[in-house]
This record gives sequence, C-alpha cells and structure tokens, in this order.
Amino acid sequence: MSAGTVLWTPPADVRDSSRIGDYLRWLREHRGLDFAGYADLWQWSVDDLPGFWRSIWDYFDVKAYDQPTAVLDEPVMPGARWFPGATLNYAEHVLRMPGLGPDDPVVIAYSQTREPVTLTKAQLREQVRRARAELRRLGVGRGDRVAAYAPNIPETYVLMLATASLGATFSSCAPEFGTRSVVDRWQQIEPVVLVAVDGYRYGDKAIDRRAEVAAIQEALPSLRHTITLPYLHPQRHEWPETDEELTFEPVPFDHPLYVLYSSGTTGLPKPIVHGHGGILVEHLKMLALHHDLGPGDRFFWFTTTGWMMWNFLVSGPAVGAAIVMFDGNPGHPDLGALWRMAEEAGVTYFGTSAPFLLACRKAGLTPRAGAKLRAIGSTGAPLPPEGFAWVYEVFGPDIQLQSLSGGTDVCTGFIGGAPLVPVYEGELSCRCLGARVEAYDPAGKPVTDQLGELVITAPMPSMPVGFWGDADGSRYREAYFDVFPGVWRHGDWITISERGTCVITGRSDATLNRGGVRLGTAEFYSVVEGLDEVVDSVVVHIDGEGQGELLLFVVLAGDRELDDELRGRIARELRTALSPRHIPDEIHQVRAVPRTLSAKKLEVPVKRILTGTPIQQAAATGALANPESLEEFRRFARKH
Repeated sequence: MSAGTVLWTPPADVRDSSRIGDYLRWLREHRGLDFAGYADLWQWSVDDLPGFWRSIWDYFDVKAYDQPTAVLDEPVMPGARWFPGATLNYAEHVLRMPGLGPDDPVVIAYSQTREPVTLTKAQLREQVRRARAELRRLGVGRGDRVAAYAPNIPETYVLMLATASLGATFSSCAPEFGTRSVVDRWQQIEPVVLVAVDGYRYGDKAIDRRAEVAAIQEALPSLRHTITLPYLHPQRHEWPETDEELTFEPVPFDHPLYVLYSSGTTGLPKPIVHGHGGILVEHLKMLALHHDLGPGDRFFWFTTTGWMMWNFLVSGPAVGAAIVMFDGNPGHPDLGALWRMAEEAGVTYFGTSAPFLLACRKAGLTPRAGAKLRAIGSTGAPLPPEGFAWVYEVFGPDIQLQSLSGGTDVCTGFIGGAPLVPVYEGELSCRCLGARVEAYDPAGKPVTDQLGELVITAPMPSMPVGFWGDADGSRYREAYFDVFPGVWRHGDWITISERGTCVITGRSDATLNRGGVRLGTAEFYSVVEGLDEVVDSVVVHIDGEGQGELLLFVVLAGDRELDDELRGRIARELRTALSPRHIPDEIHQVRAVPRTLSAKKLEVPVKRILTGTPIQQAAATGALANPESLEEFRRFARKH
C-alpha cells in the first residue's frame, strides 16, 4: 500500500449514528448553522472561537454556579481568558456519568498485582464521597496540593476526583518513577498530603516501593499527612465511614485542577497547571465528537499515571463512557495480553502507543480484540504507514484507526480522527475542532503540502493556565512563544495536505540537517526498524565540519552482532526508501535505546551526551524507563 491509500471510510449513516452527527443537527436547530462536512465545520470552529466553544458548553449542558460574562475576553496568546466569571467543578461533571444507571459499571480495572475490580456509577460516587470527607478531615481545602505516588488503579482515580471536588489541586507520579524524579516534580508544588502504594507487580516481578516512599516523604517538608495504600501486600484499603454529603466546591474556570509535567528530559520538569473548565470542555469535545464515546462504550487507553493520557482516559465518564484501566507489564506473559483483556472487558475503543502497535506487528501478532471493538487510537509517537497497514490486515476494514498528536501541554490531541473523515494510510485524519493547527515556514508563513513547524495560531481552552511558581509567566512564554510571537510553537515537524490530513515527522529540535535538507527522524526509524534484525534504533545528527555527522545506533534481535553485511543492508534500505542523504556516517550497536516511561525515544539527550554534556545535565534519569542505557553513549562519546 502506498501512502494515501484509503483504509477506512465513514459509513453511509454516519450522521445518524454518531455523536458528531447529533451535534451537527443541534447546530442546525439551535444556531441555524448548516455544514456540508467536516472541513466546513472545522473552519467555522477555528474562525468563530466564541461561537464554537459556547456551542460545546450548551450542547453538553455544562453546569455553572456563576454564569460566564463572555466566552473569550481577547483571543491573544499567551493570556487568553476563557469563560470569565464562570464557576464550576470538573469532578461534578465527571460524576454525572450521563446515560448510566446507578448499577451500570463505570470503572473496570485490571491489574497484575490483584484480581480485577469493577465499580458501578453508585459505587464510584460513594468512594469519592468518603475520600473527600477524609481529605477534608485532614485539613485539605481549596488550593492545597494532594500528590499520588500510585498506579493506574481505581484508588488513584477516586483520589483525583475527591481532590478536585474540594477545589484542591492533584498531581500524580507513576510508582516506577525514581525518587529523584518524583522529588524534582513535587518540590515545586509543595503537596500537603501524599497517597502512596507500598509497591506493585510488573509482570511476575514484585517491586517494593516503601523505601522510595520514605525518601520522598523525607524530601517534602510541606507534607502534613501520608496515606499508604496496601496494594502489593493487599489488605483492602477503605476510606472511613462518614455521613458527610458529596458536594462540589464551585471554582473559577481556570482554577488549578491538576499539575502535569513535561517529560523533564532536560532541566527540571515543567510543572504545567491545567484548569477545571479548560480540561472539561476540551475533553467533552474530544471524547464525544472525535472518539464518538458515550453510554454503552468501554474506553481503554494503555497508560500510567505519569502520562497525560491517564488524565484524558479518566474524563470518559463525563460523556457517559465506562473506562477500562490496566496496571502492569503490557508484554506479560506476551504481547497479546492487552488484546485478550480488551476482548474480555468488551472494549469498544482501544487506545495505545505507536511503539506498542509496531511491536505487535514485529512479533507477527494476529490478535482478536472482540466483536465490540470499533476504534483503535494511537499516540506518543508518529505511527508509520506499516503500523496502519498492520491494524487493517489484522482487524479488517470496519475498525477506525485514529492516530493522534497533542501533548501534556494541552492534555489532549489537537490532530486526530473523527467519524466524518476517512483514514488514509500513514496520515492523521484531521485537525481537531477548535484547534487552529498550521505549518509555518522559517519566516512564519503558513504552508500547505510542505514541511513546516507545527504551530497553533489561536488559543485553546486547555492550554495551560500557567506553570506552577512562574509568577511573571516568563518560563511559560519561553516554552511556547519565543520563536513566533503570539503563536504557540509546539516543537514538531508537520506537513498539512490540501485535503486536511497531516503527517508528523518527528521533533523539530531533533532534526537531522544534511546539507541544508531537513530530515524527520520518524521516516528514518520506519525503514531501519522494518528490518527483521533491528529491534530498536536512535539516530542523531552532530553538527560539525561540512555536513556534520549522522550517527545511527541499533539494538539487534537476540544475540545477533552488527557486521559489515548488515551495515551495508541498512545503508541500501535507507538509500532506496529515502535518499542518499539519509545514509549514516557510522552505524553502531547498543544494548538499548533510552526511552521515557511513556516510551518516547530520547534523541536530544543522546545528542547532548555525545557532544560531551554530563549524563545528569543531559537527562532526568529518574523519568526514564532504562536510565542505565545512557552509559553506553557516554562511553562512546569518550572513545570518540
């Protein structure tokens, strides 16, 4: 299949059967607006921001205590103020769970540490009521920070909703994060309560975290209370009995809901503050109109509590969808484990990362995921054409594959799919509603059908309220607005086609620049990792005399050694599939490619280590899945 092959087409009755179809009817009846198709709808959504976002507010019946005086004060970035004057509460909207009855399951949680847990609508509300009362008894109130060193389990979710219901601010780190990484994040926000697990199982390995928890407590003088969840050594944790009612603190639209962190590959992780209202309206829009989720759906995303996809997943009940959680090793006992779980749970939307789909393809997997599956979501890295091809070979033509791109910074995807648009192989189907994504050339002019910097040229409600502790906003401005004033620069290379589809070719700060031609890293990996012998790879360009040096590092299958025959084959494949410019100057074998806990390759830190930066300055090792992998690059740098 060549790029541009149509792999999925919307069904003929899509306007009658989808939530976005219902929204289009609502716009016609209530706003007098008629749209021929997705392209027109998108154009209106970014041209008339107040009209579009007010329609989301009204269509989803957002409940405000104080009504907003406007939708958008001024459409400037940074500093746009959405729905000024409004007060509401995010947790209240999630716990409405529209379309579900009290006994309908809303959380279905699988774990390698214990038996599955299911919570009904009534049980989830009851758990949040009790957790909220206990937090209040411990003195937690509006504006206080509550931290969770806990995995993707119902207890973490209950804690987040209880925290939000009080107007306090939540922050989570996955328990596989090392002490240093956790402390680097939480020293910045000074939590007053810590809720932590004693450990967890990863596959068949028991991992005790009590020593880490003690070290974290020691390093956070702001803590007044620590609650331990017995997860590895299970006794049931129960929030105390109470008569206190479940109520919700009305807070301003931009009141801090939770703090997420940039992957922290260089310097201290950026503490990104997200607001109640911005997250609510953005997630209502994405989950219902783009992912077509509602009552009767079971929504799964493979994530940990250290990745923004967890925060995205757990908004599911706000549109009436049940969520499926998984905690453990996705490759245990084999790569088919999550697909079998999806079949058992009746998952309708299966979300994962591009590296996971590519690993399944590489392993020659042909999983079944159950008759109910209708969509697969992929994010975290660009999904190359062969990843698309594998999904359709295995699951057939009726599955909609949504390749998404967004980020921790906006806690959503701004490019993805929608029920109204086809899926083209190797391409992201559309720019999301209300997200004015463009490609800029170096002069800051929008371009079509050519490579440019991914920028967002109009504000989105889920852009950060700010960074924690950044009183004058200078860190925030520097992070996104230092290149094109008043325009959000995201740091990816993108090509936007005439038909509105998009291709992302990797991070713009990890670009390979050969003789003035910019090469994205994603297409490079697609070719190299397409060889059976190559399990993983990382490529970096070191600036220097002439064209500089292009260095490729490969991880090989089994006990295969890199020899001249394989080097030659890699070079030939790159020349044929891409261009002579893509042939590396040197190819070396390494044991592992450094990756973050959410499976992103660390191209920039590798480049910095190779040019002499000490490991501790080049990368925040505690945020890595395999920090020991950096050592090989340090030794390589010394030798060279």
